[in-house]
Amino acid sequence: MKNNTSELKKTLDIREIIRKAINSQKQPTKTVLSSLLAIEDAISYIPDEAVEETAEFCNVSINDVWSVASFYTNFRFTPPGDKMLDVCWGPSCHLLGAQEILKSIASAAEVSGEGESPDRKLTVRYNTCLGACAQGPCIAVDHKVLGFQTPDKVKKLINGLRTKIK
Repeated sequence: MKNNTSELKKTLDIREIIRKAINSQKQPTKTVLSSLLAIEDAISYIPDEAVEETAEFCNVSINDVWSVASFYTNFRFTPPGDKMLDVCWGPSCHLLGAQEILKSIASAAEVSGEGESPDRKLTVRYNTCLGACAQGPCIAVDHKVLGFQTPDKVKKLINGLRTKIK
């Protein structure tokens, strides 16, 4: 019984956060897309509760919300890891060794592509450009760009991040 109570509280808490995100939008016209963006800004992903709350708020069906949410590839439907690691694979970084950086990150983070590490401490994403071409190859940790990366540097960084996050 205690476990069910805990899950219910968690669901109620997330719904409160979602409602607050939807209702605090600053633009005068609030759409399904703007609501989903506000929710993702608040909690970093779109859970099922967000789809339901957005449908109710916008007076549309759940299918209408899913059609918008699933159209945009940048929306996440699962919680991200504790730290977000973006790897630039744009043209400049690619020419400067991004492939080796990607291999090193995949090995150190124990991922086979984009996604979460098994311990859920890291989320690895590919990024087409981090805007620091002169410092390539680049990565970003929680939106902080780190240039001039090497396979050894990123391995040490990832091992350090995974150790620091409890």
